[in-house]
Amino acid sequence: MSTLVASDLDRTLIYSAAALDLSMPDAEAPRLLCVEVYERKPLSYMTETAAGLLATLADTTTFVPTTTRTREQYGRIHLPGRAPRFAICANGGHLLVDGESDCDWQRTVAARLTAECATLDEVRAHLLHSADPAWLLKERVAEDLFAYLVVERSLLPQTWVKELAEWADARGWTVSLQGRKIYAVPKPLTKGAAVAEVARRTGAAQTLAAGDSLLDADLLLAADRGWRPGHGELASSGWDAEHVTALSEHGVAAGEEILRAFTRAAAAPDRSC
Repeated sequence: MSTLVASDLDRTLIYSAAALDLSMPDAEAPRLLCVEVYERKPLSYMTETAAGLLATLADTTTFVPTTTRTREQYGRIHLPGRAPRFAICANGGHLLVDGESDCDWQRTVAARLTAECATLDEVRAHLLHSADPAWLLKERVAEDLFAYLVVERSLLPQTWVKELAEWADARGWTVSLQGRKIYAVPKPLTKGAAVAEVARRTGAAQTLAAGDSLLDADLLLAADRGWRPGHGELASSGWDAEHVTALSEHGVAAGEEILRAFTRAAAAPDRSC
């Protein structure tokens, strides 16, 4: 049975130093492998055990990194094991095949965005108008597909994200708060749709998935089986689904446990993990 494994990256498989959540004594901390460098400084990590699991998984399944990152941001990551043939960037806006964005998929995405939701310009203008300079640090547009704000969380009003989400929902957009970033993403722009396209092209018999944020919910729902860590938006909101396992592990330990679950499920697809 061929298996497709589609996983979110940040705070699911890879972790910044701030997100590692190492609760054990220093002498008992796991050895870490740096998988991303930014501006000549180490940025993202996974445990060495997780790295070994991922390398093996890449040899035995179709492993598809599935991220909200832009193509440029994704390009900084160097995962262990075989380079994946497929990768999904910009929350499903770009389907990379051997490192190149697939033109047919780009056209499909563009048509859906035009038909189903408000324009990026309208949403971006609302973000800039409603955000307070007191807590807004940066505003960015990703791949001309969606927008996000970098904010000072301690100063962000508790009701602002909820009000933004209600405004965006009426215009065919969704909002997600991840760390210091507030994402505004068109509803048709989903990881799940892109993963379904990869499954169609590869003829995968089963799809496994993992993710931690609300932007990963459709990915998990599109999979045959899924896992979410004990941290993140999905955990804090109590989101669940019958075929999705909510792990108790937090931080980098959750990434390791997700890879163990992928490995077990790929080896024995007809049994519970």
